[in-house]
Amino acid sequence: MGSYGPRAGRIAAALLAAGVLATAAPAPGAAAATVPRIDLTVLVVDDGGGAVEAIVAELRDIGVPYRLLRLDDPARPVVNAAFLSDTVSGRPRAKYQGVVVPDEDPFGASSAAGAAENEALFAYEQTFGIRQIDAYTWSHPGVGLEYTDNGGYAGVLDGAKSAVTAAGRTSGPFGYLDGPVTFEDNSPLIAESYGYAGRPREGFTSYLDTPVDDAGARASLIGEYAHDGRREMVVTFAYNRYQRQFRVLARGMVEWLTQGIHLGQSRQYFAVHIDDVFAPDARWDTGRNCTPGDIDCGDGSEATTTDIRMTAADAQYAKQWQQTSGFTLDMVYNAGSGEEWKAEHGGTDALTAQLLADRAQYRWINHTYTHLFLGCIQDVSVVPWQCAEDAAGTTQWTSRADISAQIRDNHNWATGKGISIDRSELVTGEHSGLMTLPQQPQDNPNLAGALADNGVKWTASDNSREPQQRKVGTALTVPRHPMNVYYNVGTAAEMADEYNWIYTAQDDGGSGVCETNPASTCLAEPLDPATGYASYIVPQEARIALSHVTANDPRPHYVHQSNLAEERILYPVLDKVLADYRALFADSAPIVNPRQREIGTELQRRAVWNKELADGKVTAYRIGDTVTVKAPSGVNAPVTAPEGTRKQLLLGSTVFGSAYAGARSAWTVPDLLQSAVTLKLPTA
Repeated sequence: MGSYGPRAGRIAAALLAAGVLATAAPAPGAAAATVPRIDLTVLVVDDGGGAVEAIVAELRDIGVPYRLLRLDDPARPVVNAAFLSDTVSGRPRAKYQGVVVPDEDPFGASSAAGAAENEALFAYEQTFGIRQIDAYTWSHPGVGLEYTDNGGYAGVLDGAKSAVTAAGRTSGPFGYLDGPVTFEDNSPLIAESYGYAGRPREGFTSYLDTPVDDAGARASLIGEYAHDGRREMVVTFAYNRYQRQFRVLARGMVEWLTQGIHLGQSRQYFAVHIDDVFAPDARWDTGRNCTPGDIDCGDGSEATTTDIRMTAADAQYAKQWQQTSGFTLDMVYNAGSGEEWKAEHGGTDALTAQLLADRAQYRWINHTYTHLFLGCIQDVSVVPWQCAEDAAGTTQWTSRADISAQIRDNHNWATGKGISIDRSELVTGEHSGLMTLPQQPQDNPNLAGALADNGVKWTASDNSREPQQRKVGTALTVPRHPMNVYYNVGTAAEMADEYNWIYTAQDDGGSGVCETNPASTCLAEPLDPATGYASYIVPQEARIALSHVTANDPRPHYVHQSNLAEERILYPVLDKVLADYRALFADSAPIVNPRQREIGTELQRRAVWNKELADGKVTAYRIGDTVTVKAPSGVNAPVTAPEGTRKQLLLGSTVFGSAYAGARSAWTVPDLLQSAVTLKLPTA
């Protein structure tokens, strides 16, 4: 690798002589060079591997513009000086602020053409101070590391307790992390991660290392190699976009690559909706392996199970748990179902009284008055159910008036009880009214009008069915992640029993659904009903939820009031998510707990932003300590910058954005009478 340095230097000198490139710092006594413009776009050289794909996913999810150059594309442009830089209005321009490559030899120096492209890229990085991430390579002197047989390690990293070094937290990009970055080890039967841990040589600063022997010696997995006037981030372990170790490190990788100045922003979001509050939920029948009341659980003549409903003590516990955990739950309520329950039980309801007494402790979301199915009229005489039709074969739909009444009556009940409720937010029962495949392939045509009648702007959908936000009339959907803590269980044993039924093969006593569903995996053996929930389901569900939290995914999770009742089985999952997060992340990167309208707005802004990027309607660049962002009128631009950055106003300036993970970021638009966002970076 080092052999490229002198040749790259000669190319840089030739380019400077031609006026194509400009140095950031002139030699002593020389005339000051023109400060170059650096466009806020990342160049990605893609070899089709999982490591590059993971970084691309991070850039896309954050909102960082990038250009993808596929190595296997015979029509791709040649990487040369003209591809990388030019001159705009007499000022040298670097077209890319950072470069992601598969490894330290991105174009293949074994061929003359590849060597020339490497040299052009490295000269560009030298001249403009552009950083490079080697997405995945091995430990060797060409990347500033010793070979692994010299005090290092090569092999499986499952369960490895790597840690951010002191340099990684201070001068490096991982100051938002506190605890060990433990590599995933989800299956003892499968090797999930492989890598090389090497001892640093001169010029290499390790940011993440791991133990390599019983004596406590450590070697690097991520670090910075400064050489030949260039800086490379060297990553020596394989990963994909879903693995936790990458998810928690991805933020720092992007911050290092862009030197902390880029379009896009990222947060760690976690919101939990508790559906069916005030209503009872049916209970799983462990003998018949179905839920009484469901159309596939007999004709109703069989013995039924008792419903599950929170008590006043459960409500008191929920309030105390929130105070202890520092986390707010969203109570998604059905007031009419609660009134029906009260009428059937003597006219009093201690649960409602307790929740109303503590109403200010929660956020509240309208779930319709009695949880009526708001789609087509269901014909339950067949299994599975189907949409009822009239004599002419026309689908019968729940009317606009009935939908509107369900929304209005629930809202009015809450306001009458002093509950602070946002009219714009709605979760329909079972997400009904929206398309439900395969039986109902379209939205209820009466739904959009009823939403508009009641001022609903954000209506929930099921992320497992519809992960993308979409319009329903003038409203937008807010996809929610379902958690595998089932609505029809109140105890850990019931949960394990139903889980076994779903995820166990027929030969092992299960339903066998897992054998026919390509998205599912059968359990190797059924869970122990006494211990399976705590030992298997809780850690698995917490891991899945945490993967959403660390992926800049604002979508809420949803469960049901039954999970806060009886054995209160939801809390172990939430406790583990919060504990694992707080053990790993520093106080500078707290979990953000948004309400539904905030989540909907975030998703809406991202969709608009991504479209503007795709259409090439955004221009952003840095000249010295000034960042300029131009987007179409009315479009909010996400921007991340270092602490100390100020936003220029027509008169004066103000502190830019809000603090998060050691940086400042915000969705922003130009000030009044301005055509662009202008930021002033802090001086060194």
